[in-house]
Amino acid sequence: MTISKWCVLIACFLPVLTALLPKLHSLKLSRRDGKYDNLSPREWESRLSGWQQRAIAAHSNGYEILPLFVGSVVFAHIAQADQSRIDMLAMTFVALRVAYVAVYLMNLGALRTLVWSGGIAACIALMLL
Repeated sequence: MTISKWCVLIACFLPVLTALLPKLHSLKLSRRDGKYDNLSPREWESRLSGWQQRAIAAHSNGYEILPLFVGSVVFAHIAQADQSRIDMLAMTFVALRVAYVAVYLMNLGALRTLVWSGGIAACIALMLL
């Protein structure tokens, strides 16, 4: 399996891990204080604030950009582009998505936009290979 395929797999699970952060944190709380409720997860999410709310937003954004990334990798493979270039751009995308989650959690809006733009640029570069 190529590195880029591993990157697709990682990119698929990154939103899940991002959403898991506030859920794990809530395990330390009592139900009265906002403990995660698996019976009504959307209601629980609507009561979040701060970094936990931003983690859910980053989670949603991770799924929003996923089809573009997966499609870009597939297109590059179909075009029989140089595998090392595909791998490098795929790793760049994954690294930028990890950075995106980090800067989103830290509430650094301008930097978040820059990092997000870099991820989009990596996808475009993959399509152009």
